[in-house]
Formats: sequence, structure tokens, C-alpha cells
Amino acid sequence: MFRVGLGHDTHRLGPGPGLVIGGLTIPHELMALGHSDADVLLHAITDALLGAAGLGDIGEMFPDTDPANRGRDSAGMLAAAAERVTAAGWRVVNLDCVIFAQRPKILPHREAIRSRIAAVLGVDPAAVWVKAKTGEGVGPIGREEAIAAECVVLIERRS
Repeated sequence: MFRVGLGHDTHRLGPGPGLVIGGLTIPHELMALGHSDADVLLHAITDALLGAAGLGDIGEMFPDTDPANRGRDSAGMLAAAAERVTAAGWRVVNLDCVIFAQRPKILPHREAIRSRIAAVLGVDPAAVWVKAKTGEGVGPIGREEAIAAECVVLIERRS
């Protein structure tokens, strides 16, 4: 038995020491603003995993009303969600992700991001794909006011 999950996240951008994307800090003059470390990619993956397994969403598991989640590491959040998915009898088959950002360029960081996500999920890096799209100078992404990510994940029932 297979299930598919879809995750999406968007964060505003503001001045800061760099962007946290896929569990890595990428040098940049802007940072994503949010209650946790605002890692839009890991948030989208977390939602996709939880949704595929029918286990809720990131906001239910880590509400922004809980002070314990202020500045929280999104890799830890993803790991906790993955543990919940595994405990429910599922395993990750693969995931495909898109980061929407005008800058910085993601390609030089892609392999490190894929490896980090694979390590957090306990899967082969070949099961993780990451690509990026710019906003072509249009809208909040193109004006560098926001960053977004989407993820599709396939899980299967463990035998």
C-alpha cells in the first residue's frame, strides 16, 4: 500500500545572517522569518510526511503558540515527524522538492541539502530530490520578500 503527501511552506524574508534551507545555513544577506528556524524546505517535507500517513500537520505537532518551539531546529521537527510516521507502520520511498527563491542560487548547495535531508530521514540520498525555481523578478518571491517550498513524498506500508 502506498500513500502520497504534499507539503508547502512560505516564509517572509528579512535582514539576517543567512537562510536555513534543508537543515543547512546558506550564506545570504537575508533570512527567513518565523517562529522556529524558519526552514521552509524542512517544514514542507514535514507536512508532506505527516499528511501522507494521515498524522496531521506541522502546526498540530509543533504549534507556534508553544514557547518551546521558538527558534526550534526544523531538522529535529522533521526527525520527530519521521519517527511518528515509522511508528505508524510506514517508510519513506522517495521525495521530490522545489524551493522557490530569487536568490541565493541553490544548485551549489543541492547535494549537501539532499544528504542532510536523507540523513535526517534515514534514507538513501538517491531517494531525495531537490530543485529550485526563481520568481523571475515577479511577485513576493521575485522581489525577495518571501521564500517558499513544496514537497511531494511517497510512503509505503512496511511489511
